[in-house]
Amino acid sequence: MANQRFRIEKDSLGEFSVPEDAWYGVQTARAIANFPISGRRPDRDFVLAHITIKRAAAIANRQPAWLDARRADAIMKVCDRILAGEHLDQFVVDRFQAGAGTSHNMNSNEVIANLVNVALGGQRGTYDPVNPNDHVNMGQSTNDTIPTAIRLAALAKLPRLIAAVENMATEFTRIGTAEADTVKSGRTHLQDAVPTTIGREFSAYAWTLTRCARRLALTREPLCSIGLGGSAAGTGLNTSPGYAEKAAAELARLTGEAIHPASDMAAQMQSMTDVQGLSSAIRDLALELTRISNDMRLLASGPRTGIGELRLPPVQPGSSIMPGKVNPVMFEMLNQVCYQVIGQDAAVAAMTAAGQLELNVMMPALGSALFDAMDWLTNAINAATEKNLKGITVDRGRCAEFLHASVGLATLLNTRIGYAAAAEIAKESEKTQKTVRDIVAARGIMSAAQFDALVLKAARDGKIE
Repeated sequence: MANQRFRIEKDSLGEFSVPEDAWYGVQTARAIANFPISGRRPDRDFVLAHITIKRAAAIANRQPAWLDARRADAIMKVCDRILAGEHLDQFVVDRFQAGAGTSHNMNSNEVIANLVNVALGGQRGTYDPVNPNDHVNMGQSTNDTIPTAIRLAALAKLPRLIAAVENMATEFTRIGTAEADTVKSGRTHLQDAVPTTIGREFSAYAWTLTRCARRLALTREPLCSIGLGGSAAGTGLNTSPGYAEKAAAELARLTGEAIHPASDMAAQMQSMTDVQGLSSAIRDLALELTRISNDMRLLASGPRTGIGELRLPPVQPGSSIMPGKVNPVMFEMLNQVCYQVIGQDAAVAAMTAAGQLELNVMMPALGSALFDAMDWLTNAINAATEKNLKGITVDRGRCAEFLHASVGLATLLNTRIGYAAAAEIAKESEKTQKTVRDIVAARGIMSAAQFDALVLKAARDGKIE
């Protein structure tokens, strides 16, 4: 901007211009210039997680010969202001940035230092009495703060995702209960099969989603094991006495999670497998949601020339050229999000494997891919549940129509007249377009009413004896 004013700051590479009103400093300004990549700023939960780490570090370092009480208390107060929502616009480094996240780490250090110094009577960019590296970053490295922040951000998002899945499962259970006796034709290979019920179909969706929620919950404990305190290479170099334990205890208090130091700090910098475990569980959820969304769209197809057993609530016009057309847009959206989430997991997996020796330098993009997957899927599940699933209605007449037209009903005769004889009835039904029910009654095998009772029992109970 032509009228923007700048201050000059200096780092190990020399002088560089920083916007005069910025709370960040020279290293952040260099990163802005170096990485105009995606135009996306860091994830909010990740920013807050990283600031939470800086606050916990100040408490852990508040001891003789390390961080004096005046500096420590001032850093903590500034962190509290940021955690309350102040100055979040100052976290500006692109998601695709320097390896490991050094630029973001310095962004946090510089913002905190400048805010502290002004609060203590100093000026922006002077870094006195608080220095970004010496005081805010005391005992820390990008290499241990960034993977810890990724874990904390994921832990913050996880309950929201699980709640969305459980809410969708609850709706499927509700519909399944209400339609427990709604008999319909089952379909395998997209062909007519034995009878089932809407209740059984929808209850199965609920069971599957509940299982996915449980698998997501199981990823929580490994994420609580952090490498903070390992410093640059897991050795604990330049950390104050008891720093790792004190910082972890403070993080546990602040987050409500069972945060604890990893038994091997070096391993938690080399390996991102705990994060990959969460990403894999999210991918598995996306795979199941893809299948379920496809079923919803298929069962709601029509309304005249498709299956049409379900009616989805209309939320918007479906065509710019065909009047009156309404599409299953919410489940189409959920499909698209699921495919994107599967792609994010592929990226996380590749970057998990890309760690080298003492560090995984792919962490900024790895974290971003994970955060996107969690947020997108949470929002998409909630939207599909609220806008469509809660308003679904079942066309029971359509279900009955397809049920009686299905040649799959001949399977119910296997134990009575044998497979070969039942197959002959199925062939006759296919050839003559007569229902299995009518053929059975005409042949005197059983009355139409008895056959109806057999169908209901088979669909509801899975038994015909």
